Amino acid sequence: MKTGWKLSALFVLATAAGLAAAQAPAAAPQSDVALPHGDVQLLWPAGAPGAVGATDEDKPRLEIFGASGTAPHSAVIVCPGGGYTHLAYEKEGTRIAEWLNLHGATAFVLTYRLAPRYLYPAPIDDGKRAVRWVRAHAAEYHVDPNRIGMWGFSAGGHLVGMVGTHFDAGNAQATDPVEQKSDKPDFVISSYGLMSLDALAARPGQLQQFVKGPITPELVKELSPDKNVSNDTPPFFLYDTENDEKVPVETDLLFYAAMKRVGAPVEMHLFEQGPHGTALAQGYPALSAWTTQLENWLKLHGWIGAAVSR
Repeated sequence: MKTGWKLSALFVLATAAGLAAAQAPAAAPQSDVALPHGDVQLLWPAGAPGAVGATDEDKPRLEIFGASGTAPHSAVIVCPGGGYTHLAYEKEGTRIAEWLNLHGATAFVLTYRLAPRYLYPAPIDDGKRAVRWVRAHAAEYHVDPNRIGMWGFSAGGHLVGMVGTHFDAGNAQATDPVEQKSDKPDFVISSYGLMSLDALAARPGQLQQFVKGPITPELVKELSPDKNVSNDTPPFFLYDTENDEKVPVETDLLFYAAMKRVGAPVEMHLFEQGPHGTALAQGYPALSAWTTQLENWLKLHGWIGAAVSR
């Protein structure tokens, strides 16, 4: 009897505790990191170097699309295309940012300076500054400073190719803390970007709207990502279609070969059919697999999700 009483008492106490727990308010779940969406930041708040005015055209900037969930996130600077004369800002900018957000990365859509108002090297300088800026503000935006990539389309694909092959460690003596940071991206995605000006691949006159004066042999070398590859070049992912009517696919082939020669990591996906400017290729069923291949590559290296075994 005594033992039974003890068991009954324990049962009553356990039941009461369970009811109390059920009636108590549930602990609030850990909320996602509050990140900005649509916030716009100037790359040079006091004015860009070489600015010829003070309008929006003279102010390179980033629009920030923060990812939710567990931080720190990877960051990707998105560079829309447009032949260096305009920007396909929605198709190759904000829609790309939304895709990145869905995959757990914070996106920074770059508005860079354009011809004819600005010529080389202004747009490239804007791209380099964007990498430094994101790295300098990584903590503020819950970004991993060692997982900052770039993704460009068409002219933006050339821009990221240039930044990914022309970089430095920053200037430790600079008074501007942004300039103290490296402008080397940790990974680069070029979608139908011009990756070489070599006469064997590029069409005559390509990028002429981007420079002042004739394109000399020295300038061809400087403006050709494939001619500036080294074993320190960050990993690249290339996407293109073989019948691209604006950017010859051979420029990607030259860049891929240059990366392989020095042992730099590179992955390339070419599709037989498809016009220039397909972006995420939602309207092209035969091409739609390319973003899955990109997602797999990003996961392979741990830039989104959990790194997969190799």
